[in-house]
Amino acid sequence: MAILIALLSTEIYRFVNDRNLVIRMPEGVPPAVAKSFLALIPGFCVLAVVLALRLLVEATPFGDINTMITELVGIPMSHVGGSLPGMIISVLLIGILWMLGLHGDTIVLVFIRPVWLSNMSENLEAFQNGLPIPHIITQQFYDLWIAPGGTGALLGLVIFMILRSRSVQMKQLGKIAAPGSLFNISEPMVFGIPIVMNPYLVVPFILTPVVLVIVSYVAMTTGLVAKPAGIALPFTTPIVVSGYLATGGHISGSVLQIVNLGISLVMYYPFFRIWDNLKYREEMASKSQQAVATSPIAEQ
Repeated sequence: MAILIALLSTEIYRFVNDRNLVIRMPEGVPPAVAKSFLALIPGFCVLAVVLALRLLVEATPFGDINTMITELVGIPMSHVGGSLPGMIISVLLIGILWMLGLHGDTIVLVFIRPVWLSNMSENLEAFQNGLPIPHIITQQFYDLWIAPGGTGALLGLVIFMILRSRSVQMKQLGKIAAPGSLFNISEPMVFGIPIVMNPYLVVPFILTPVVLVIVSYVAMTTGLVAKPAGIALPFTTPIVVSGYLATGGHISGSVLQIVNLGISLVMYYPFFRIWDNLKYREEMASKSQQAVATSPIAEQ
């Protein structure tokens, strides 16, 4: 809501100012005073529009704007949150928002997490009573199988950066990010490479989680892999260990995590090569320039 109001206020202010609907003071008036009068009419228009919107919404059954957004957006999201299409849409939105520099998990999961936690509770009750586990898509399904290395399944990319990088920058960043990535923390990579606003890595960052959702869902639907048992493991639990524990002691959960890591490696490799080669050429060009600048001929 804060983002929407900020955008709306800026556009109203710009609209009024561009049409010169402002109070201009004579040239002799101090600049600070003149700017205050310039802002009076645009500021009044912003307040009037926002107040009108507030009164309009308060006249509806919603009562206030935040409740309206929650019900119009949150409730439909909750209905699809436990389905495969809803899961795919969720991870797509998360990836897209992260690429724009916004915390996609926080923004999207505020609507979806209540559904996932409810499914998790039902799974745990069934597991404790020896009944078939009813749900696949839970909080643990996303945290432990769809995001190895953090949002975007970045553990595969970190492995390549450490083992296959020609660029010194990429290799060093991989070593720095590796400890966090092992515990599914992706921020050092997202903002360190950076992945945000990076056209070279946008495709694997957004599509790899989608592929992992489909593979994991099919594996659990067909019975090849045990479903999450509703055990509340933190998202920072490393893969292999978390897969075994989250499925109630089934090795198939760990095997699926290893398979998903392999998919992440395959998805990221060609894009990693392009980005690494770009950084390597930049480093070589920088070294060449430094060598020329420090040569005896350049000094003369």
